[in-house]
Amino acid sequence: MKVERLYNVLREPHITEKTHRIGDESNQYAFKVWPDATKKEIKKAVEKLFEVDVVGVTTTNYAGKRKRRINGRVNQAKQWKKAYVRIKADQVIDVTELG
Repeated sequence: MKVERLYNVLREPHITEKTHRIGDESNQYAFKVWPDATKKEIKKAVEKLFEVDVVGVTTTNYAGKRKRRINGRVNQAKQWKKAYVRIKADQVIDVTELG
């Protein structure tokens, strides 16, 4: 696997109230990732970028929602993929490093 690919797998941290709660409770972090990224690639990318030990990765695909406008046109949002990354209990990720 190429090093450039690992640096491009993670797009941005996904920060919401839910991800803050999950991070506090179970030491998980959420990232938006490329739709074709695999769990192995995500694990390697997080371990390389943040120098932590990843315990597990869970991914979720989101379909783009259709929205009807006033003039009758239909727009569709982009599809995207989210990854929940669990790290060891004694480690922390500073998500501000990615931006």
